[in-house]
Amino acid sequence: MLENRWDTSLYERKHSFVWQYGEELLNLLAVLPGERILDLGCGTGQLTEKIAQAGAIVMGIDYAPAMIEKAKENYPDLEFAVADGKDFKVDRSFDAVFSNAALHWIQEPDAVIGCIRDALKPEGRFVAEFGGKGNINAIAKTLYSVLVDLGYPSPEKMNPWYFPSIGEYATLLEQQGFDVKYAVLFDRPTPLEDGDAGIGNWIQMFASHFLSGISAEQQASAIQEIERRLKPTLYRDGTWIADYRRIRVVAIKA
Repeated sequence: MLENRWDTSLYERKHSFVWQYGEELLNLLAVLPGERILDLGCGTGQLTEKIAQAGAIVMGIDYAPAMIEKAKENYPDLEFAVADGKDFKVDRSFDAVFSNAALHWIQEPDAVIGCIRDALKPEGRFVAEFGGKGNINAIAKTLYSVLVDLGYPSPEKMNPWYFPSIGEYATLLEQQGFDVKYAVLFDRPTPLEDGDAGIGNWIQMFASHFLSGISAEQQASAIQEIERRLKPTLYRDGTWIADYRRIRVVAIKA
């Protein structure tokens, strides 16, 4: 599977909605002063800092070295490390593991949940939001269709995402000893920044791996065709609206 190319400058300039929406999740985390909290998939560190501001001792980890490098630059007083969400270990247990907009990038949920369980203290909590069943359905279908027209026979095989249902994910948590206290799947149509360029920026940020095997000219042509096909449904009043669906969960380690 091809990996996504993470452009931290584009991420911070045009995709601030990722952590701005994540601020709502902090209410479910309900940080207590002095708690040790792990931010799994911390990106460039904006929510990690907010957790620290609430009084926690926080560590941020992310699979992408570019994200961690930028996080350290943004918040030099906080602890960040490159780590794989499906294969990480910690020296000391945490009171909570927090994750926003990251777990849909890992197609081995059992491994992730096992690492989270091992990182938590007994009765520690796991609070997360990520893409759920039906997330970016229109965008993905259109992307696949355009790639087929470009000569890719099975572009869905390049899909890097994991978008489970509530039942599927809650079952996985329970099988590894978690008590699921809260789980919800909801639509969240998300306005993209930068007007007409919004969906193109989104593809370059979150779906770059699909286009990595074609020339820059072909990439530009593909994005233009994706825009044309999606415009009737996802473009309103000068703004692109991504068809997001999110899962939120709160689970306690037994």
